[in-house]
Amino acid sequence: MSPTRDQLEARLHYPLGTTLPEPGRALVVAPGVKWIRMTLPFALDHINLWLLRDTLDGREGWTVVDCCIAREEAKAQWEQVFANELDGLPVLRVIVTHMHPDHIGLAHWLCEKWDCRLWISATDHAMARLGTQTTTGFGGDAAAAYFASHGLTDPQSVAKVRARAGYYPNLVPSVPAQSRRLLDGLVVRIGEHDWRCISGYGHAPEHMALWSESLGVLISGDMILPRISTNVSVYEQEPEADSLQRFLDSIDKFLPLPEHTLVLPSHGRPFTGLHERIAQLHAHHDERLAEVVAACRERPLSAFDALPVLFQRQLDLHQTTFAMGEAVAHLNRLWHAGTLARTRGADGVWRFSPR
Repeated sequence: MSPTRDQLEARLHYPLGTTLPEPGRALVVAPGVKWIRMTLPFALDHINLWLLRDTLDGREGWTVVDCCIAREEAKAQWEQVFANELDGLPVLRVIVTHMHPDHIGLAHWLCEKWDCRLWISATDHAMARLGTQTTTGFGGDAAAAYFASHGLTDPQSVAKVRARAGYYPNLVPSVPAQSRRLLDGLVVRIGEHDWRCISGYGHAPEHMALWSESLGVLISGDMILPRISTNVSVYEQEPEADSLQRFLDSIDKFLPLPEHTLVLPSHGRPFTGLHERIAQLHAHHDERLAEVVAACRERPLSAFDALPVLFQRQLDLHQTTFAMGEAVAHLNRLWHAGTLARTRGADGVWRFSPR
């Protein structure tokens, strides 16, 4: 029997125990590094944000890492943070790990408020700006047609996906037109410490984690989470993508880091046990892939058919769209590996079966 989520989590260590930052306040997790936690109105109900003590262009202040979605509650919480945690100093720059709404939603507001620059990978900057202007990937006609091609053909669900055309711009109403580009291997000097960018793929177009060797700290964004597995999806912009293999290759880039690295994830609590967690994520996806293969041996499966194989819980429509992307990612991995073949039926639905 596979270990439970609680058993796997018990193999990790949480230096701060169950302590969480209070709303509008921060906890110091390393010298010059503060942890902020903001609420989200989703099943995943929070995001971790980070303040790094900084000096830039001769000015003392702070670097913000990630922003939360655009909502008045988050702005109010940020205002409390500004009053309570900045020691009277300004925000000097905003670093965004990737373009998902909970990470970039308030970047425009923060950059305007503090007259500072957004730092982000070029790919995610472009995709975020595209997301505010189109419906690609987040709802609307193209997303509805894509999900239907993978078996989500229930008229009511299709209509709801089509109606979600404003999903991304509602959470990310604007993105700064200018940015400073983060690249894999780029070293950013933040205060007294160097932080090296480590690119990651499969979850976002070009995710950037930040590693400080002098502090022994990794800001992992969404690439390494302690309790839940990162969403790895395929959507209509790149329907044949092998996102799962990209993700697994990406997390292996963290293996050279020390096992005692303090990991600062975007969701969950700061932890140590990096190598253990990477092994757990590989094992998790190996198990899911094996389950999908076994199910496909019984009958050809669409991604929608594979949902109960991959997810043993009830899903609302919001969760279903993420789950559909993840199901396609697992089926595509097996298709690219030559384990499964795919055919498109007369009904226009892709189904996968053993070669």
